[in-house]
Amino acid sequence: MPRLRSLVSAVCLVALAAPALAGPRETLMNAAFSASSVPEAKQEVASALSAATAELAQDPNDSEAQLQQALAIGYRAKLTRNSGDAKRARQLFNAFLAAHPRDPEAQLALAGWNLDAIADLGPLLAKMVIGASKRDGLAALDRAVALGQNRALFAAYGALIRARLDPNDPVALRLAQQAVAAPTPTALDRMMQQRAASLLQSLRNGDKAGAATLAKRMLPFGTLNA
Repeated sequence: MPRLRSLVSAVCLVALAAPALAGPRETLMNAAFSASSVPEAKQEVASALSAATAELAQDPNDSEAQLQQALAIGYRAKLTRNSGDAKRARQLFNAFLAAHPRDPEAQLALAGWNLDAIADLGPLLAKMVIGASKRDGLAALDRAVALGQNRALFAAYGALIRARLDPNDPVALRLAQQAVAAPTPTALDRMMQQRAASLLQSLRNGDKAGAATLAKRMLPFGTLNA
């Protein structure tokens, strides 16, 4: 099985503002940004998936639980290199977006599902193994940025993933500039804005190779050690 470990790492960015009490959203944020090993991340993801599934058993129409369940399955696909889980996550994202087409979090999740797979596997293998598409990913990313203009998160992620794919992409520079001037209503927005600022400095200095490496490291799970 080809490596799918980074296939949907970008989707963790949709865990935006952690609730007052720990829940699936906060647990997935911890897995994405705080776990120091694959086993630790797997444990966090399993806990989040269990919690989201339990919430859906109580209320099948709970949109928050629906999205977190999809994210957790996507994470599990990444961590276990399971193409079946990867395809299931995409189905859930698409179903969610059919009901909530203007949700920037879900658009970002779908963008990340596609683009991180492209970055990790290459376009041909990612398409063959799980059906990932750069065109679809960029379209979803553009929608997420447009819908989430009141948040630094969306432009920051757009800058990072585009720079990882192609550090010569002029849109990466533009989105980094947009991110550093955007509102930061949550801690995640502030963190991602800082990362966009670091990327912007590297791009402005003309260090394209360094920018690509930096972008990969600053995306979710970028420093995870097996």
